[in-house]
Amino acid sequence: MRTLLLGWVLLVLGSPLAGFADVSTPLEAPDGNVLLEVRGNIVNVNTEAGADFDIDMLEGLPQHAFETSTPWTSGVSQYSGPLLRDVLEHVGAKGDAIEVSALNGYVADIPIKDFYDYDVILALKRNNQHIPIREFGPLWVLYPFDQDESEKVRFRAVWQVRRIDVL
Repeated sequence: MRTLLLGWVLLVLGSPLAGFADVSTPLEAPDGNVLLEVRGNIVNVNTEAGADFDIDMLEGLPQHAFETSTPWTSGVSQYSGPLLRDVLEHVGAKGDAIEVSALNGYVADIPIKDFYDYDVILALKRNNQHIPIREFGPLWVLYPFDQDESEKVRFRAVWQVRRIDVL
């Protein structure tokens, strides 16, 4: 009888937890200057407003690199940073698109599907050096342009990224 009662109590107390597959996981707080704010439909946060990242946090995510030319730079360079799909998975994004805002006020809407069709990175480095603001940094949504240089992709490659809103 005692075993049956204990089993019933565990079932009743454990049942509400079963429905919370999307329970948020708190992210570490940034120690340095915030380079990126992620807002909107996300479940993993480190502020009341959403998720903030400093350079160390972004570099702590798995890094990806590719060589490409761009319409705005000369020659081919190597760019590296986390895949945008990894950044979005890290914050538990739940949406179909993102809105990327740049320091200069430029805004682009990008379907999340792009991040699975292409290895789009949030570029932190060009040729192993952090990208300065005057050269499209410190963060750049970068497509592998040598695979697709369409107008659609060109307008989605946002430099001087400051904020991502998950829609």
